[in-house]
Amino acid sequence: MTEKQLAVHCQHIGKTYQAGGQKIVALNDIKLEIALGELMMLVGPSGCGKTTLISVIAGILDQDEGSCALFGEDLQQMRSKDKLNFRARNIGFVFQAYNLLPSLTAVENVSVPLIINGVKRAVAERKAGEILELVGLGTRTKSLPAQLSGGQQQRVAIARALVHSPRLIVCDEPTSALDHETGQTVMGLLKDVALHADRALVIVTHDARIFNFADRIAKMDDGHITSVGAVNGLLG
Repeated sequence: MTEKQLAVHCQHIGKTYQAGGQKIVALNDIKLEIALGELMMLVGPSGCGKTTLISVIAGILDQDEGSCALFGEDLQQMRSKDKLNFRARNIGFVFQAYNLLPSLTAVENVSVPLIINGVKRAVAERKAGEILELVGLGTRTKSLPAQLSGGQQQRVAIARALVHSPRLIVCDEPTSALDHETGQTVMGLLKDVALHADRALVIVTHDARIFNFADRIAKMDDGHITSVGAVNGLLG
């Protein structure tokens, strides 16, 4: 696999934290490649470094050691403004807690990434309405988050992550609060809508019910990636 075919190329990533006078190693010599067109899942016990790793990949955290390139660009080498612009254009993030703005309607929440990227509000809301229709919420565009179920809020969060056509979609436990049927529906939407030959999707999850949606699974433990492979080979 050549680097030109990669969405993500992490080499020797290390990340430590200081807590109570102790050094905690969150990531240790992480090597990971995620190809364009691929759905990669990160699995492992709580506290093993999964969320820290996706935060480094998405440019939310800087690593202490190693390098992580997105589409051939090293975010840590960018100036802060350039990094923010790169992330705004190229990354969509689905947060575990949804992070919807409570005073904004569904269509307004989904419009936010487009407005950040300079799209006029009317155009942004029209595009947001189209993608809400795509995820099955065309009749709830004017609803506030509090008026939506957990599954509907998650669909709004997914629509917001996809509306600006990012090349990398990062999801933190997208089905953790959903029942089985809704979780399967959400994953089907993510795989169908998010994955194209020029995009990639990386998902942190504990939910074994959705492992079959992955192209590959990276198992983590104690800040290490212990194995990477097809779901049947690793977890079957």
